[in-house]
Amino acid sequence: MVDEYLSEREQADQLRNWLRENWIWLVAGVALTLAGYYGYRWWESRQAARSVAAGERLGAMLEAIGAGRLDEGVRIAGEVTGEYADTPYADQATLVLARLDVDAGDFSAAEGRLARVADASKDPDLRTVARLRLVRVLLAQGRYDDALAALDKVAAPSVDARVLELRGDVKLAQGDRDAALAQWRQAEAAVSADPASAGQIDAELLRLKIAELGAGPAAK
Repeated sequence: MVDEYLSEREQADQLRNWLRENWIWLVAGVALTLAGYYGYRWWESRQAARSVAAGERLGAMLEAIGAGRLDEGVRIAGEVTGEYADTPYADQATLVLARLDVDAGDFSAAEGRLARVADASKDPDLRTVARLRLVRVLLAQGRYDDALAALDKVAAPSVDARVLELRGDVKLAQGDRDAALAQWRQAEAAVSADPASAGQIDAELLRLKIAELGAGPAAK
């Protein structure tokens, strides 16, 4: 019994000695844990606030452009793509700027912006939108092989009809009427098979393009 008591006392002494020698590391560990927790909460809060601010600036940009104040809109877009470059709103602002480039006939600038979003956006939907618009820009420049290569990179079944229509547009521009017709008819069939995808394309325009090549509507 005495030996057991002495053993426990010795253990207590050893524990006290260990705490005396290592207390600073224990305190530091607790401090680091708390700092990490509250630091992460602060980071989350900051990111949320930045996202809200970026969204508000994007709204202001769209309002300015819609009202014809292009210089102001472009200036605000610079804020969104610069100060808030780490938010999804930066990619959206870039898409708008690319559209303005197209309207101004600056296809080279539009291509650069669209390529950046298509290759680097964290949002897969924005990547798809950017790549499809990039195809139109390449087509407008007469770069048909590049346009087809860009279409090959679109891996979103939800836009299959749109991809088929664009591929037909490129084929027609290359002078291959039969291939264009085949692609357009496939696009029409894709919409018929999945009515929910009708929003991808202008079905009436597609029918007109098919009719202009002397063909009837796709077989059902």
